[in-house]
Amino acid sequence: MEQNATHESHSGGGNSPKVLVVGAGLAGTEAALFLARHGVRVVLAESKKSRPNPSQKITTMAELVCTNSLKSKDPNSGHGLLKHEMRGLGSLVLEAGEATAVPAGDALAVDRVAFSEKITEIIEANPLIETRYEEVSDPLMLAKNHGCDYTIIATGPLTTSPLEKWLTENIAKEDFYFYDAIAPVVDADSLDYTKLYHKDRHKPVPEEEGIEADYLNAPMNKEQYDTFIAALVAAEKVPAQNFEDYKFFEACLPVDIMAERGPETARFSCMKPIGLELPNGEIPHACVQLRKENLEGSAFNLVGFQTRLKYPEQIRVFRTIPGFEKASFLHLGSVHRNTFINSRRVLNWDFSSKDFPTMYFAGQITGVEGYTESASIGLYVASQLLRRIHGHEPLHWPKETGIGALVNYVMTCLKPSPSSINFGLLPTVTLTKEQRRDRKNRKRIKKKIASDKAREVFEEMLPRIIPEYQGFQEQPL
Repeated sequence: MEQNATHESHSGGGNSPKVLVVGAGLAGTEAALFLARHGVRVVLAESKKSRPNPSQKITTMAELVCTNSLKSKDPNSGHGLLKHEMRGLGSLVLEAGEATAVPAGDALAVDRVAFSEKITEIIEANPLIETRYEEVSDPLMLAKNHGCDYTIIATGPLTTSPLEKWLTENIAKEDFYFYDAIAPVVDADSLDYTKLYHKDRHKPVPEEEGIEADYLNAPMNKEQYDTFIAALVAAEKVPAQNFEDYKFFEACLPVDIMAERGPETARFSCMKPIGLELPNGEIPHACVQLRKENLEGSAFNLVGFQTRLKYPEQIRVFRTIPGFEKASFLHLGSVHRNTFINSRRVLNWDFSSKDFPTMYFAGQITGVEGYTESASIGLYVASQLLRRIHGHEPLHWPKETGIGALVNYVMTCLKPSPSSINFGLLPTVTLTKEQRRDRKNRKRIKKKIASDKAREVFEEMLPRIIPEYQGFQEQPL
């Protein structure tokens, strides 16, 4: 660790330090509540009420911009592993997510509006958090004005222009960006259900009367699929900003880029039909999956259908999907530019700034990609800062843990490229000869071994992560 725990003089006075958290997204709200629940005063600054960016649709905190899914609950998946560690740290995101969940099979998906409102309610009810709805252009000056001793920048990749300018001039020193895309949301009442069917991938159709599968599916035969892919390729797209090249996350590619990569690409990705048998038992050539956007089921999200298509083109092309002939879209897809810092070059391993020792960075701006990833880094940074406030050295998180693996990736990747959690970031698992011979289950066995090890290491670490640790309490999702 490069960052030592030497205390600077507290501008707030005495032994009661105060922390400025800039950004009330997933990472910012996690960090703010973690610190407040451990007795630290927090000023939470959020600009969206006065300066929302084009991707934001609501005024409450922790808005889920791209999708309503917080990914897998499977304990032996990467996202399940992160959820276990987040739960051990008292995650606000999981608390709100479980309270506002909508049916989504093995995934934790939420009603976006209710989720955001729940997080806002919890944050604003905490007496140690002072929420300030104002734009931040100079975080050091704002921290001084509010008597804060430390600052956490958790503005995400959609940082406002004035703060992005300050960060570029004082921290980042160079531009680093990726583009991200949002999937459209369709009005449930506008769909033709005679052409659709309920089915969760690889799960039997519920036999109990009145019980439906969580996902709705629009099947395509080969002719329909080929026509759809050709339409995606030919449709007009929104150009990148300022003559930049489009750089997208491989894990979140727009469906039109998949189509451009080859006619079969989407059929092996978001339009994969495997496990989605039709009621007559046949497997369609391709399939569009729809996931509930809210608990009432009045809207559906097109799973994996992030897109660069211009708005009129989205309506025209997506209405060629079976059952979508008269579809009405509540939100159309869009693209937005994301900004990240080169954490390896400008941050210490506890994500404090090398140039400004009292300033920390958390969430997606550090170079992780995804909701749970962003939230978990908010908890990581807050826990490191809490240790510092208690006079302890920064804590090294082994890369056997999910959060430790993400931090290790961000701080060692030679060519920065945002990453979501995956088992490739964790240490290689060694199998016995017998396990290697089990080709059918080998991948599953490796994930379980890695997950079991991660949980063991994390739970051993908890007494050092949280000074007043009282024991890990497992609460199933």
